[in-house]
Amino acid sequence: MQLFGHHGVHEEERERGQLFAIDVEIEFDFPNRDDLAETVDYVRVIERVREINNASSFRLIETFAQKIAEEILKSFRQVRRVSVRVKKLKPSLAAGITLDAVAAEVIRTSSEFPVRG
Repeated sequence: MQLFGHHGVHEEERERGQLFAIDVEIEFDFPNRDDLAETVDYVRVIERVREINNASSFRLIETFAQKIAEEILKSFRQVRRVSVRVKKLKPSLAAGITLDAVAAEVIRTSSEFPVRG
């Protein structure tokens, strides 16, 4: 998903805002029945990522990715492992340097958060 957020090391990045691409991969046990209540509703995962993006401002994309991973593990008891990659698209760098994106990825497991809702 792509979201506009106010994250970055430099104050002007946080004030101006910029576009981020966020990829979330989750691993969980498949349900025994064809029932949404027994699985992870990806719409709820997307909503949670959007809430984190809109409610907070992170200096580092690593911290942003970590927060998303932690919240997914805390919010969705079925998730065993989550990988979150946050990409800052078209980052502002020093003169003469252009990149399509810079990214940070974190991988966390449910064993790191033994007491979950």
